[in-house]
Amino acid sequence: MSMDFHWFLPTNGDSRDIVGGGHGVPVGAAGGVRPLTIGYLGQIARSAEQLGFVGALTPTGAWCEDAWLTTAMLTEVTERLKFLVAFRPGLISPTLAAQMSSTFQRLSGGRLLLNVVTGGESHEQRQFGDFLDKEARYARTGEFLSIINRLLRDETVTHEGEHLHVENATLARVPELKPAIYFGGSSKAAGPVAAEHADVYLTWGEPPAQVAEKLAWIRTFKPNMRFGIRLHVITRDSAEQAWAEAARLLQNVSEADVAKVQAGLRNSESEGQKRMLDLHGGNRDGLVVSPNLWAGVGLVRGGAGTALVGSHTEVADRLEEYAALGIDEFILSGYPHLEEAYWFGEGVLPELRRRGLWRHPAGERDTAPAAIPFAGVPLQK
Repeated sequence: MSMDFHWFLPTNGDSRDIVGGGHGVPVGAAGGVRPLTIGYLGQIARSAEQLGFVGALTPTGAWCEDAWLTTAMLTEVTERLKFLVAFRPGLISPTLAAQMSSTFQRLSGGRLLLNVVTGGESHEQRQFGDFLDKEARYARTGEFLSIINRLLRDETVTHEGEHLHVENATLARVPELKPAIYFGGSSKAAGPVAAEHADVYLTWGEPPAQVAEKLAWIRTFKPNMRFGIRLHVITRDSAEQAWAEAARLLQNVSEADVAKVQAGLRNSESEGQKRMLDLHGGNRDGLVVSPNLWAGVGLVRGGAGTALVGSHTEVADRLEEYAALGIDEFILSGYPHLEEAYWFGEGVLPELRRRGLWRHPAGERDTAPAAIPFAGVPLQK
């Protein structure tokens, strides 16, 4: 068993508190926001790379910066880190998306991963000129992925479907390594699309029993599917410190803030979002929905709303539990993203290495403590 870890790039800003935004739902400021700059994102990306993360997810939506442009800039300040670029197939031509993917993959040295987001909110899709309903969006995603996969395999494609039409489409150059496609969705329509076109199926951080059910569902379509999970993390040297930090994240969030966000999220068309809401019901009581799994983030954030909270050993235990279900890849985040990357990278990853479950993607690193100059040396007079 070998576990791969990805971090998250907060392209809507960062904070020591839970930052508002996500899936088209404005939250408002829950704390002092760190302005988004390439310099700051570069700090996060370089730190993730050094600590041993394979890649970094960059989100998509009206609430954040464009993922393609941002990550293209960040390839210049990193060396190995891959970029999991989220994008919506209804907003771009499949031929152009294939061309962009090919260019990115070749010029970055094979560091592109594709996170295809069908789009769960019609009101947000309409901002971009997309007026299809949810079921039609999934059908279009299937057509889109069929075209882009064929183009990246160096085929000439003519496709006349219900939603997309291309004629004699081809790429002048294809990358040596086709970027892997990551895809998530809890709707009934998502399963067949994932099985036919995706390399990795993603789920949000539900309790292990629910994750097991979802993985079993996808395996009915594709038994050898690779799986990933999206979670926040709050890991500290002791469980008490970790839970104190979780409490701090919510202490400045008012009931009015929670009510406003929950009212917006209850209008979501996303089945995954509904499953996240069902974990806590908009109530601060009962936020621990499974051992070390805390649903507090979802009170004021759309999308991924759960965090693993505990000591480094406890968080490692829970990750191992998910891995035993068949999860291969873990896409993690925490507030603020720079500091939390270090808490996880210096606390949990060494524990997983000790268990033989993880190794640094760049090879073994020297983990010996730094020597203190002149320590134990008699003072020279």
